[in-house]
Amino acid sequence: MSPKTDRLKDEGSRTQVVAAGAIAGLTARFVIAPLDVLKIRLQLQTHSLSDPLSQAPRGTLPTLRHIIKNEGVRALWKGNVPAELLYVCYAGIQFGTYRSVTLLLKNIGGMPDTVESFVAGASAGALATGCTYPLDLLRTRFAAQGRRKVYGSLAGAVRDIYRHEGPGGFFRGVAPGLAQIVPYMGIFFVTCEALRLQLAGLNMPFGSADATAGMIGGIIAKTAVFPLDLIRKRIQLQGPTRKRYIYGDIPEYKSATRALGMVVRAEGVRGLFRGLPVALVKNAPTSAVMVWTYERVLSVMIASNEKVEKVIP
Repeated sequence: MSPKTDRLKDEGSRTQVVAAGAIAGLTARFVIAPLDVLKIRLQLQTHSLSDPLSQAPRGTLPTLRHIIKNEGVRALWKGNVPAELLYVCYAGIQFGTYRSVTLLLKNIGGMPDTVESFVAGASAGALATGCTYPLDLLRTRFAAQGRRKVYGSLAGAVRDIYRHEGPGGFFRGVAPGLAQIVPYMGIFFVTCEALRLQLAGLNMPFGSADATAGMIGGIIAKTAVFPLDLIRKRIQLQGPTRKRYIYGDIPEYKSATRALGMVVRAEGVRGLFRGLPVALVKNAPTSAVMVWTYERVLSVMIASNEKVEKVIP
């Protein structure tokens, strides 16, 4: 196992980092799948939070009960296939890019560790988001389906989106997605790196220092950029199928900036933070599990490689 004072960017080869990141993403997604669906449903509710006449479920628990009652427990795993692919690909690209960029910046020199971590984290987030964005859009659309399915299968969804919306249909909302993920990943890695080093001397059991650093970093970063995350989800459902999802009253948004203004006018500033409590409940274990799993898997890979090198000089 790598020393606890090592930073995420200082450990393992490129292949080991990408593989450990992919396994970490797969594990994290399995843990939080129902919370992800619940968060997306809350983000897509467009009724005013102060409207006493609205018949839509209000709040986290009513929405959860509504899903289970009307769609069954299995509905909490809607969109799980594209989501699993998303988390595996995203985490592998994210950790691999983070390592590569930070090694490059280290060779250039002259940057404080905090700035280095922010730039590398932002770069990793932007590249991972751009490469995996179609999977993110597919996850959202499947999670937003009610009893009447818009898409019968993943292959059918890809075919229909391409036929009716063109290649650009897979990238609806990518602008707020990138605008969100750049500061998110920068804040996350800066916070995570700083906390890992501070917690290293506490000798916390079972690698919980890594998990704690990841959890706190995730909470701070998610809260800071959540309105853009909500706008991204709303825009992902735009197009010819907009009125066929579980909430058929999603307005038509021409751009991300107009969407922000429309949400504030119709739902108030609070509307930009729909689903934030669930997002934080989801994001804390996701970030904790991802960083903890990444560190554990990478440590096993490094140790195994060292044993092989000793046996085969």
